[in-house]
Amino acid sequence: MLAPAKLNLFLHVTGRRADGYHELQTLFQILDYGDWMRFKPRRKPGVELHIADTEEGRGLPRRGNLILRAAAALARATGVGEGAAITVEKRIPVGGGLGGGSANAAVTLLALNELWRLGLSLDALCEIGVRLGADVPVFIRGRSAWGEGVGEVLRPVKLPEQCYLVVAPPCNVSTAAVFTDENLTRNSANIRIADFLAGRCRNDCEPVTRRLYPEVDRAFAWLGRFGEPRMSGTGASVFITLPEAAAAKPILAELPTGWRGFAANGMERMAHARAGLGEEEKEEQK
Repeated sequence: MLAPAKLNLFLHVTGRRADGYHELQTLFQILDYGDWMRFKPRRKPGVELHIADTEEGRGLPRRGNLILRAAAALARATGVGEGAAITVEKRIPVGGGLGGGSANAAVTLLALNELWRLGLSLDALCEIGVRLGADVPVFIRGRSAWGEGVGEVLRPVKLPEQCYLVVAPPCNVSTAAVFTDENLTRNSANIRIADFLAGRCRNDCEPVTRRLYPEVDRAFAWLGRFGEPRMSGTGASVFITLPEAAAAKPILAELPTGWRGFAANGMERMAHARAGLGEEEKEEQK
């Protein structure tokens, strides 16, 4: 099962709540590139996690891993005593602002809900998922979406078909460091999708991340030779749009040593959303 990467096509920080979390506006674009996950029943209770030996997998921490946390949260919420064996083949750069951990957690909740025959709705899974991370619900819903709140208030959006070239320099950005920086803009005005389509948007985290992490600043300069670079989330990944996937090949051939990159197409819906799962899908068909 694909656990896809996402891009934030823009990110505005519109305020700060009393609990310290930030109010956001963003547009999540799901990609047709990501990690592969497999789920099998296990006779013994509990979850056994296998991480394939890939470059990204070697950088995946086991302590606090979102896959295991998601499985444990689902088991606690339902009282289920069954087990599962999970294998993940990581391809999404870790700490790159591409939602890899959140996608892994979301797919774990979705898959175990089926494997353990729990019958929970997408709404119920989102209630569990948002406590694991603000980006988890967008992957549970399985659709590119306009996001508000801390990123969990979602409205599905159909975006034009687009190819993206994504580059991840060799650094792991701390989201906490970016959001606690005194220079972060926290009062951006709310916009509408028409403003996004007209180009009246930005990533408020970009100036802070580029200052704190010189490698990200370098990625902007390097990728800027081929298009207009933008940053996803708090970084470190930077991306441009391309007319077609074939245009990415010569650019990726020039990647500096230690950098990672890939080309992907925007995807409106994940497989479970295309299958019409959940109340949201049923409402659209009425």
